[in-house]
Amino acid sequence: MEWLQQLVNGISLGSIYALIALGYTMVYGIIKLINFAHGDVFMLGAFIGFYAIARWDLGFFPALIISMLLCAIIGVIIERVAYKRLRNATRIAALITAIGVSLLIEYTVIFFRGASPEAYPEVLPNTSISILGASISSQSIMILAVTIVLMILLQFIVHKTKIGKAMRAVSHDADAARLMGINVDNTISATFAIGSALAGAAGVIFGVYYTRIEPLMGVLPGLKAFVAAVLGGIGSIPGAMVGGLVLGVVETIVSALGYSLWRDAAAFVILILILILKPSGIFGKNAREKV
Repeated sequence: MEWLQQLVNGISLGSIYALIALGYTMVYGIIKLINFAHGDVFMLGAFIGFYAIARWDLGFFPALIISMLLCAIIGVIIERVAYKRLRNATRIAALITAIGVSLLIEYTVIFFRGASPEAYPEVLPNTSISILGASISSQSIMILAVTIVLMILLQFIVHKTKIGKAMRAVSHDADAARLMGINVDNTISATFAIGSALAGAAGVIFGVYYTRIEPLMGVLPGLKAFVAAVLGGIGSIPGAMVGGLVLGVVETIVSALGYSLWRDAAAFVILILILILKPSGIFGKNAREKV
């Protein structure tokens, strides 16, 4: 029953990618910006959770909530300071700014605390549960449950709340939304806040699951989450979830087959294939752009 164990591991990893990918896809859906600083918000979330657990003796859920709140505030600050002035700038200017913000966050953290890694304290009971002959850790199940709840909450916010309706309107046509009385700036800030909160939650979950965090940890998961967003169809929330889960399972299968050195490459092979075969992604729609 090794395959069942690997499948659960893959889904746990994929759910972390999915949480980060949601931030990419939401921001892209609204202002057509690939926010490459998003992976570093994930890293900040992991460190906020670490200090909440290690220094303030908080449990997993209080640390998760604090991390989500602080990351939401950080996301809004990044948007207001770095991206708001670039709304009408070229795509490349916004992209370069995003990379600059990413490096600024990473090296600010290194400046204040050094580049040494931290070991996450054990905050969730890690017992093994036997299901169909496979030994599955209770941590994996807990992480999966938390991510599913967060994703359901996101779907509720997007489809049932006033701010969610405003986000969908701005995503569809920002000028028309402005004419209808929607505050576009506040809606974009709310999108950054929600996406960053989910990245913060992913950071805490990653820390608990992998027990090792460091200031440059956001780079690779950030890039892989971007691949997951493209795989699912960037701009599509269900696409980001499915893309993240598919990517996590593929990586775990590659490792299980004995090609663990290739697991990181697998994500980028998928990116190349999806861009060649179906550039719009699994759930994406081909949009005709007027020149």
